[in-house]
Amino acid sequence: MKRLIYLTVVMMTTVLILLTQGRDWALPGQAQQLEPTEIRGVWLTNVDSDILFSEAAVKTGLQRLADHHFNTIYPAAWSWGYTLYPSQVCARETGYQQGLYPDLEEQGRNEALEEAQGDRDMLLEVVDTAHKLDLAVIPWFEFGLMAPANSPLAQRHPEWLTQKQGELPDVQLHLEGRHPRVWLNPVHPEVQQFILDLVAELMDNYPVDGLQLDDHFSLPVEFGYDPYTISLYQQEHQGQSPPADPEDAEWMQWRADKITQLVERVFQVVKARRPQAVLSVSPNPAEWAYDRHLQDWPRWRQMGFIEELIVQVYRSDLSRFREELREPTIQEAQTHIPTGVGILSGLKNRPVPISRIREQVQATRDFELAGVSFFFYETLWYEAPGETERDRVMGWQQLFPEASDRTALW
Repeated sequence: MKRLIYLTVVMMTTVLILLTQGRDWALPGQAQQLEPTEIRGVWLTNVDSDILFSEAAVKTGLQRLADHHFNTIYPAAWSWGYTLYPSQVCARETGYQQGLYPDLEEQGRNEALEEAQGDRDMLLEVVDTAHKLDLAVIPWFEFGLMAPANSPLAQRHPEWLTQKQGELPDVQLHLEGRHPRVWLNPVHPEVQQFILDLVAELMDNYPVDGLQLDDHFSLPVEFGYDPYTISLYQQEHQGQSPPADPEDAEWMQWRADKITQLVERVFQVVKARRPQAVLSVSPNPAEWAYDRHLQDWPRWRQMGFIEELIVQVYRSDLSRFREELREPTIQEAQTHIPTGVGILSGLKNRPVPISRIREQVQATRDFELAGVSFFFYETLWYEAPGETERDRVMGWQQLFPEASDRTALW
């Protein structure tokens, strides 16, 4: 009896000592409190942002992210019809190794900056710096199957472009804001090979942690009426032409299935060359993605091609934001793959209050999702009306007070 009392006193004393020292402690049989495990990502772009434009900016920016306990970056690697790293594949098909510095008004390269910087390899700098800071690097194919209408890629390969119904040339155009775009035909074998060659080159030359496709790896529903696609459809439908209604259910599914087949090939290339790299997808919510852009990402997920899902939920109203998180496609995905949310942290001249960002991050945690990624780097630090620089910095410190290991999610 005395021994039992003695052991009880010892245990209680030990508990008190550990609590006063602020140490983590758990009774036998109880799990110790683990460090937070979540994706804390940021997209890095070359539009309205200069973090990628010099090695010094890369090092300063990534150090700042590490200091604030982010753990993942998604640097743009394919945008505006160019790679943002030296690419022999891009040089072969466009005449240019890369287009890191854009000329947004002309939708092209800033030739002066490209010449001044020479053959600088931004992506190599990013990977080297990020990995030293324990940041995962998942390059992002920002433009997907889209390109500027006047890009060298479009001008050199008009046969690669798909179109709407009607007469050329306007039927090839798709306006994104004020910018006219064209869409590479995901059905065309040469387009497929171009995309696969870019992916293979990226995986072969850079020790990246994955590849991300987003909402532009798709096809606007009104497209698909180019001669090549019509001919292929006829071959598979006893000579019958595609329906005139672009929203015909079978016609939509046929085109969506072709995109799914391309995603499967992308997945296979990634895994063949870098087995530990993940294929990440950052789409719009499922209904919009399919109905407007024939992107059947729930099917991709069911087939095992998506290993990380970051759904873009760019909503200003918190109730609408939470409604999107309740969608069955998101709830189903999170049961077997890391599923997070893309949050808008601001746009040029349109800062988002840190209070709204905090509410949305908390909502993702309430739904027990795998984490978040913010669009885009510069806007993390933009001060909204009524905020100070100190408010902004403290907001991030409060959101992520401790480091988080994303690898524990896999």
